[in-house]
Amino acid sequence: MIKTKLNTIISQNLWKKELPQVEELSEKIVEQVINDKNPSWLQNKKVIINLSLSDDEEIKELNSEFRNLDKPTNVLSFANIDDEEFDHYLKQNQEIELGDIIIALTTMLNQSVSEEISLHDHYCHILVHAILHLLGYDHIEPEEAQEMEAEEIRILKNFNIANPYQEKI
Repeated sequence: MIKTKLNTIISQNLWKKELPQVEELSEKIVEQVINDKNPSWLQNKKVIINLSLSDDEEIKELNSEFRNLDKPTNVLSFANIDDEEFDHYLKQNQEIELGDIIIALTTMLNQSVSEEISLHDHYCHILVHAILHLLGYDHIEPEEAQEMEAEEIRILKNFNIANPYQEKI
């Protein structure tokens, strides 16, 4: 079993009101996803992920700075695996910082309402999605998107969460 550590910063107090157990839930999801995927390159390592539970203002700034999109989004992931020095870092360290995840509450709340899903289920989906990004998954190409979505659906099923890509009838 891969050991995990989640560093969580809650910069938007409303998170605790909307998802009172958000820290415990997040830790559970991180541990489940990392150990479910069980990448060989993380064996005998301690995995660290930084999570910022934020707001639309902060995520809009980051989205503008790093993606040239001047609007908020639900989540941003900054994967250290994308760094050209990551392989060297991986070989030299027993504690591996996979990267940073920032999630915006207002966007998540609005999407939950418009998609008619609970904030809990939507949050779990978005966090699983972000962790998969930190592990190297992407959805730029159609084949990659299909593979990533299939992994999300499979992992979410372990939390009794319905397929988020299934059309509502």
